[in-house]
Amino acid sequence: MAKDNEHPENPAQVPPTPEEKPVKRYRLRTVIITGAAALIIGAGGTVGAGALYLHQQNAQADADVTYVPNSFKDLLKVYSDVKNNYYIKTSDTKLVTGAINGMLKTLNDPFSQYLQGSDAKELNTTISGSFEGIGAEISQADGHIQIVSPIKGSPADKAGLKAKDIITAIDGKSTQGWSTTKASSTIRGKKGTSVTLAIKRGSDTFNITIKRGVVPLTTVTGELSDQNKKVGVISITQFADNTNKELKKSITSLRKQGAKSFVIDLRQNPGGLLPQALETASMFLKDGQRIMQVQQRDSKPEIFTAGKEYDDGFKVTEPVTVLIDSGSASASEIFSGALQESRRTKLIGEKSFGKGVVQTVSQLSGDSEVKITTAKWLTQSGGWIQKKGLTPDIKVSYPAYASWPLLNTKKVNKPGTVATDIATAQKILNLSGAKLTQTAGYFDSATETALKAFQTQQKITVSGELDSATKTALNNYVYAQATKSDPMLTKAVETVAAEK
Repeated sequence: MAKDNEHPENPAQVPPTPEEKPVKRYRLRTVIITGAAALIIGAGGTVGAGALYLHQQNAQADADVTYVPNSFKDLLKVYSDVKNNYYIKTSDTKLVTGAINGMLKTLNDPFSQYLQGSDAKELNTTISGSFEGIGAEISQADGHIQIVSPIKGSPADKAGLKAKDIITAIDGKSTQGWSTTKASSTIRGKKGTSVTLAIKRGSDTFNITIKRGVVPLTTVTGELSDQNKKVGVISITQFADNTNKELKKSITSLRKQGAKSFVIDLRQNPGGLLPQALETASMFLKDGQRIMQVQQRDSKPEIFTAGKEYDDGFKVTEPVTVLIDSGSASASEIFSGALQESRRTKLIGEKSFGKGVVQTVSQLSGDSEVKITTAKWLTQSGGWIQKKGLTPDIKVSYPAYASWPLLNTKKVNKPGTVATDIATAQKILNLSGAKLTQTAGYFDSATETALKAFQTQQKITVSGELDSATKTALNNYVYAQATKSDPMLTKAVETVAAEK
C-alpha cells in the first residue's frame, strides 16, 4: 500500500482503486471533537462542526481529484451551457460553489459542509484562546439552529439558554435554513454589544437579549463539596488545550485538602479536543484499558487505550462518579463512556447529547475547505451513541423550574391582561415565597401585590408591572435558585462517598 506521503504513479492516467488508496490514520494533533455540527459562538473564538476532524494531507487530496468519472460529463456540460448561454453573465465561483453545496446537500448530513474565507478560518481556529461572544455551542435542527449547550459561566449560560433550545431568529431575522456557520457569524461580536435571540423551548417561545462578553478561559475548576469535605467536585467546561494540565493540578490540590474521592461534572460540556479527552480519560483507567474506537467505512475499528503516552503516569485510583446531562456532548461522551465501561464508574444525571460521527477536513483551492463525515467513533465496547447518548446509571433530573421559559424582557405586561409571561412570573413569585392560587396567566390584583413585594425586595422600581427590570430580576432569581439547589450533585456526592 502507498504511504500517506507518496503519490500514485501517473495519477492522471490511472484512477486509484480501493487497494491503492493510502490507509488513513487519525493524527491526534489535528483532530478536534465538539458536539453536533457545532460552532462555539464568539469572536476570535473557536471550532466548527461535528464530532471528529482530521485534516488530510494535500498530496492525497490532489491524488483523489485527478480521476474524473464519466458520470461527471453531464455536470460539465451543464456548467459549459450556463457559462456560454445563460442570459446573465455568471461567475465560476458562484457556479462551483453551488455545485459543491448541492452535492453535499444530497448527503442529508448537516455535518458535511463546504467552507470558504472566514468560515474556513473559523473552523481552523484553536479553542485554546479567549474569545468574545455569548459562549454557546450550536447545531442545525429541523431547519433552524439549536443550542447544544451554553458554556458554564458564559453570557449564554447566565442568560438562561439551555441545551435543545431552538433559535428561530437572530436580531429579528429568521434562521430557517441557516447554516451553523452563518448563525455563528451573526451572533458573535465584541464584548459589550448585544444580540437578541428568538427562542423556542418546547411549546414556549420568547425573545432574549444577551450582552456579549469574554467567555471564560479556564476549563477546570475544583473545590471540596460542602456536603462532604472528603469529596472533591471538579467541573470541566470543555476539553481545550490545557484541560489535562488543569485537571492534574486540580486533583493534586484537592488531594492535599483531604479529598478521598471525586465527582467529575461534565454537565453542559459540549466537547473540545480529542487528545484532551483521551489524556484525561487515561488518568482514570489502568494502562491498556480501552478508551474508545474510531471506525471508517469498510474498515476495522482503530482502538485507543490508556497509557503513559496520554497521562504521563498520573493516575486517579480514588472512587469517582461523573455527572452528565443533555448538554454533555462528543468529547464529554468519550470521557464518560470510557469510565462507565472500562472502570465501571457510575454516571449520574440525564442522558447525554449523543454525538458519534467523524468529519475529515480537506484543503481545496484558495482559502476554501470541505469537511465530510468519514467515520464514526465507538465506545470501548463498540457501542455507537449517535442520536442515542449515554444513559446514566442513576437518573436524576433538574428541578422543574430550571426548564421554565425565560421572560421576554422587551415586552411589558400590565395588570388586567393575560399572557404566557404572566403565568411564568406567577410561578417564579411563588418560588420566591408568594402564595398565589391563580397561576394561569391572568394579571390579577393578588399578582400585582406579590409583584410589588418582589420589586421592593429586589430594590428595583416598584411599578406593579412586569417591566424589563422586573423580568430580568425574576429570570435571575430562577437562575440563582437553580445554582443553589442541585439534586444531581447531591446524589453524586452521596454515591461516591459511599464507595470504597
